[in-house]
Amino acid sequence: MLLQTERLDLRAFTDADLPAVCAVVQDPEVMYAYEHAFSDEEARAWLSNQLRRYREDGFGLWAVEERATGEIVGQCGITKQFWRGTPVHEVGYLFAKAHWHRGFATEAAAACRDFAFDALGAEEVYAFIRTNNFASQRVAERLGMHVKDTVVKQYYGMDMPHLVYSVALSEMSDKRAPLRR
Repeated sequence: MLLQTERLDLRAFTDADLPAVCAVVQDPEVMYAYEHAFSDEEARAWLSNQLRRYREDGFGLWAVEERATGEIVGQCGITKQFWRGTPVHEVGYLFAKAHWHRGFATEAAAACRDFAFDALGAEEVYAFIRTNNFASQRVAERLGMHVKDTVVKQYYGMDMPHLVYSVALSEMSDKRAPLRR
């Protein structure tokens, strides 16, 4: 177990978690911000990329399990991204549709944001969110983030506008729960 929240356990993915990864990344409704659901090959590559991140960066997107059921309900974590040519810590979250509107994304992302501050020494945490992904924008705002910039990312040959959200450690003094590991 890497992190725990009131209702969730976050842990590293393993190869055995491929079916749970597929359940999320192969759902077109979940993947609307990516403009397509992933193929089997893309899902395997997604999981392999997380395992690579663990080895190279020491962190990545983690499996999010609902403690009451033991079911993987999504993924959330910290990834290294680049903003204006500088490496930054990004909190990312992606949950199975059956678990939307239960507060899991905010709960897990807040723990990951605090992990970036406490364990990784981040001074600021970012989230790059499609301009049409209003649910993820609301999660970022609940994390204390605000829009800092806009960027256009290229996915699958398409220009996709993103809002760059961020929150600095100095802004969080009264909004953080103690980190539980």
